[in-house]
Amino acid sequence: MSGTPGTPIRVLLADDQPLLRMGFRLILEGEPDLVIAGEASTGSEAIRLATELSPDVVLMDVRMPQGDGIEATRRITASGSHARIIILTTFDLDEYAFSGLQAGASAFLLKDVAPEDLVHAVRVVASGDAVVAPRVTQRLLETYVRSLPPAHAAMVPDRRLDGLTPREREVLEAIAEGLSNAELAARFFLSEATIKTHVRRILTKLDLRDRVQAVVYAYENGIVVPGPAH
Repeated sequence: MSGTPGTPIRVLLADDQPLLRMGFRLILEGEPDLVIAGEASTGSEAIRLATELSPDVVLMDVRMPQGDGIEATRRITASGSHARIIILTTFDLDEYAFSGLQAGASAFLLKDVAPEDLVHAVRVVASGDAVVAPRVTQRLLETYVRSLPPAHAAMVPDRRLDGLTPREREVLEAIAEGLSNAELAARFFLSEATIKTHVRRILTKLDLRDRVQAVVYAYENGIVVPGPAH
């Protein structure tokens, strides 16, 4: 995991639009703690460079030739790579964005993201420890879950849930609400260090990469249910 003091965060840009890659490069290279490890213009190239360059974060376009960003994300995460992946999409309720989260991505961003939000997202995702489930991501998840057939709710529960303690189950539900470690600590009257331990154990027991994967898992397994549609 990146984020070690003094060590720059290495970013791989994967998008088939050269101008977009150039824009992201200019923004990210303007930060002292971020460096561009490489650029890919196809899905297959993204997979190859993720292996060769070992980036900390991949900015992954959804739609690219020679293997789309979803498949590339799935392949990279399945390979055991430590890289965290941010899906790039054009509109916030894109079904492909949710597929990206299911495939192992840690977040998604709109392509017209403000520069400061792009920089913040890269740092947050690289840390692997912060909340990467902002309101837009939450809305995407709720929209997806609401679209599932009723039979989905009656599925057999994941037996891995049985391995969670009652407190870990409570913390998982709170993570799915998008609470930060500080907010979790305040809710449960625990130290942030204890909360971090709970979160780490939950991810390990459920075999999940990070907190966003925990949010996806909670929605898919009916631990939290979407609110009424607006």
